Amino acid sequence: MYNTHDPQVLPLRAGVKPSCVVLPSQGSGLTLDYLCQRLPAVDRADWVRRMARGEVVDELGRPVTPDTPFLRGLRVYYYREVEQEPPMPFRAQVLHQDEHLVVADKPHFLPVTPSGRYIQHTLLVQLKNQLGLPDLSPIHRIDRDTAGLVLLSVQRHDRGAYQALFRERHVRKVYEAIAPYRPEITFPRTHSSRMEPSGNFIRMHEVPGTPNSHTQMKLLEHNQHWARYRLRPISGKRHQLRVHMAALGLGLQGDALYPEVNDAPEGDFSRPLQLLAQHLSFTDPITGQERHFSSQRTLGPLPELA
Repeated sequence: MYNTHDPQVLPLRAGVKPSCVVLPSQGSGLTLDYLCQRLPAVDRADWVRRMARGEVVDELGRPVTPDTPFLRGLRVYYYREVEQEPPMPFRAQVLHQDEHLVVADKPHFLPVTPSGRYIQHTLLVQLKNQLGLPDLSPIHRIDRDTAGLVLLSVQRHDRGAYQALFRERHVRKVYEAIAPYRPEITFPRTHSSRMEPSGNFIRMHEVPGTPNSHTQMKLLEHNQHWARYRLRPISGKRHQLRVHMAALGLGLQGDALYPEVNDAPEGDFSRPLQLLAQHLSFTDPITGQERHFSSQRTLGPLPELA
């Protein structure tokens, strides 16, 4: 491998950085053949057209052509494209911006980073274009379905220090959720379990073994059928809050993944997941300041009907 950093071999395009694929340590033939095999969603003719436009280069900035030989360990850069991006009628609100951090208040349904069919209609690309910050990068994960706070790093050299806060559990995260009310389940409580990928789409599930996920739970209010909960994740596993609540028989209102997959049709925004990243607080590793951020979004009143 020639470069282990992120060379600026292709410019930012409409707020999107080029994607990268590394040629494996085993292989031969042409780079084009490998790209067609590794990324089959892009057909061969499209790769050739992109190469003709100079939009496929190696880590040294040299154009990759249909005749470029396979070179083990070489990084190849290209622009990710989608044929038709679904409309996304939502934008985030910027709650805070300084030389180190941007704090955004994300609506439901808006993806944080480009993935799948979404590139321009993502929080990261929208904010890069809106704020003119090419190195902006999210510090932590939040589901597309979840609304609320997202922290983003402004400067590349700050990013590791902020990411370490989440990795080492030095950030206090508080969520609000609406889910069924079951009087036989006592609160407050801490739910601990071992979570692993289920092998089914992107779902996680609980398995026997030493717990690797922990959530503090508190009941805030309830009616006959529904309740509002405060959830504080101590660990940060994917879909942790959704899995833990579903494991108690309290699947979140509007959850299309847990306890069962029930996806809404494309473009149907009528069933938002009732989960809000409500508060974040931590000691800033760069400035030493105590940081406290709160979402301005709400989940609304409890439903009346079961």
